[in-house]
Amino acid sequence: MKKMLLLICFLGLVASPAPAHFHMLLPDRHAVKRGETVGFVYQFGHPFEHELAITQKPTALFVVGPDGAKTDLLPMLAEESREGEPGKKVRMFTFSFTPQKRGDHTLVAISPELPGEGKEPPTRAVTKVVLHVQTQNGWDNRALTEGANAVELSPLTRPYGLLPGVAFLAEADEPAQSAGDRKPLAGLEMEVERYNSKPPAELPADEHVTGTGRTTRAGAALANLTAAGWWGITASRERDKVLHRCTLWVYVEAQAAAAGK
Repeated sequence: MKKMLLLICFLGLVASPAPAHFHMLLPDRHAVKRGETVGFVYQFGHPFEHELAITQKPTALFVVGPDGAKTDLLPMLAEESREGEPGKKVRMFTFSFTPQKRGDHTLVAISPELPGEGKEPPTRAVTKVVLHVQTQNGWDNRALTEGANAVELSPLTRPYGLLPGVAFLAEADEPAQSAGDRKPLAGLEMEVERYNSKPPAELPADEHVTGTGRTTRAGAALANLTAAGWWGITASRERDKVLHRCTLWVYVEAQAAAAGK
């Protein structure tokens, strides 16, 4: 199994002491045409191990269109029960979205404040994914507005049309108090983990499950996404006794699509 490496854009590699829980916001397709309906699942657990836990309903769910317009999707959520640990059902949420415009749509879910694991503080998680709709326009839109007490992780590399081994660049920042002003976040802990749609037959060592590192002084981090599938890139920062996290989900294709498809 290829190791999940974080490249030299991180200030240094650090050990991941134990598997962490992440929120997953995953569409059934990463790219569609205008007017096509896409199904999404919002779930919580260990992505690589595919160990799912009970998901709390998000406090906010919305999409930012290629023109920057924001649309509330929370009323569209439906609760479902699916297989979690062997023999156990867990709660998660699904919804559908039909883009009416060409361009890139950023979907965002924000969790309520969740109890921390062990001695960790409570966690508030922002989860993002970009849905590509025919035209390359708006993939780097920021989704959180001024005054939000949160971390936002956004792509600096276009988050689609990616192939295994790609070096993917992201940026961690936070909205400031004034409109349009943003502050880069240096030294944040970064985690990178690939999603498996079913539990692997055999697990590697923890350090080969979750890659870890820190953002540069400019708030940037570069991840090497070594295999096809969905990858979650997470930035974390503790403030006001709450662990603020943002996970950006990125899809890597197995091979380039044929011309005309």
